[in-house]
Amino acid sequence: MHQRPLDGGSIGRMSDDLFQTAAVESIPDAPLADRLRPRRIDEVVGQDHLLGDGPLGRMLARGKPVSMVFWGPPGTGKTTLARLLAQLGELAFVQTSAILSGVADLKKLFEAARGRRQLGQGTLLFVDEIHRFNRAQQDSFLPWVEDGTIVLVGATTENPSFELNAALLSRMQVLVLRRLDERALAALLERAEAYLGRPLPLEDDARELLLTLADGDGRYLLNMVEMVVDARSSDAPATDDVGGSVDAAEGTGTGGPELIDAAALLGLVQRRAPAYDKDREGHYNLISALHKSLRGSDADAALYWLARMMVGGEDPLYVARRLVRFASEDVGLADPQALVQALAAREAYELLGSPEGELAIVQAVVYLATAPKSNALYRAQKQAWRSAKETGSLMPPPHILNAPTRLMKDLGYGKGYAYDHDTEAGFSGQDYFPENMPRQNFYDPPERGFEREVRKRLQYWQRLRKEKP
Repeated sequence: MHQRPLDGGSIGRMSDDLFQTAAVESIPDAPLADRLRPRRIDEVVGQDHLLGDGPLGRMLARGKPVSMVFWGPPGTGKTTLARLLAQLGELAFVQTSAILSGVADLKKLFEAARGRRQLGQGTLLFVDEIHRFNRAQQDSFLPWVEDGTIVLVGATTENPSFELNAALLSRMQVLVLRRLDERALAALLERAEAYLGRPLPLEDDARELLLTLADGDGRYLLNMVEMVVDARSSDAPATDDVGGSVDAAEGTGTGGPELIDAAALLGLVQRRAPAYDKDREGHYNLISALHKSLRGSDADAALYWLARMMVGGEDPLYVARRLVRFASEDVGLADPQALVQALAAREAYELLGSPEGELAIVQAVVYLATAPKSNALYRAQKQAWRSAKETGSLMPPPHILNAPTRLMKDLGYGKGYAYDHDTEAGFSGQDYFPENMPRQNFYDPPERGFEREVRKRLQYWQRLRKEKP
């Protein structure tokens, strides 16, 4: 494909951030992640599902980018892909951030794009954190996207269906970027070592730990590589026991460089908290994972998701409240102690606080995961509520109404009521539904856990009703 040169001139005077990899690599102190930014599409790692025969690969083959949203975790290549799209589509690349821009800033970008279009060049406008724009700001993009003045590429770590308004989202294709797996991270690490001209001085366990600490974030991996390199290059010569000098960067004097083990690596790069936003989608994803692991009776998976939430800084009392709900919704009377355990865990945490009280929450999670499951109460509630809405204002049958006045007695209130304790079985079998309303069956307990006994009781009483004259 013929590439239009991205030179200065009128475009450069508009202060656009054009895609020129040489300009980045010419800055010696640029972050390693910028110096290693892919210059070709085949250098992008970890997103094979989008490239090749994927939707982005087909778009690149046509050489005509369309407006889209890149949705994915940090450090997965959203900005890089946008730059490559601009380059391959012969578009001016303009980058902004929703955190730093307002409507006035956007108007200037739109006017510059219109002027650029009159000169025969299109514009790819890359908006980082696009989900942080409010509705009015998002609406301002619509006419410029519709008439082709700009190709809008947004990047977001949040679910676009929640964060972008429907009008803008309908004009953009959503592409999901995946967190980088170990293979992709290893490829980035090898690329960094090739660029540096030497392997990192890491023991095998430290190398594996480096990939684990990256947590799917390529940019963070390369930042840690820089930390390791900077730490070694700044090591001062040490003095050995006999007065000689030992270069720490070269080794101990016994031949070969000294390798960094896992413990030393942690000391160099520190450990970052896992990505977790307590008030955004990650929060709801993890509580959903915990809830479904509990429902699936997988105690180990439930403990893992609980740990992810707690390590990420979740409020333990929020988790405790969700466990209380789970105890009624998914265990119910299959194990009546489930609700007691959940409430006790919440009370214990309120008494002890962190970290001591967290063990009570762990106890409740394991108890709920291993308890017999039943949603019979949950289904019964739904059906009963639905029936109540459908039947309106039906009165209770007269025989179960109290009659404190003479008039009420004359109207038949309380007439024919059978006091269940006076019967031989302690069960009268009377109908307690409104008159002219057929008997309903809302609660249908399964034959597991304590509800097996409850089911036997219900069947016994049903038999007595049928035998009643």
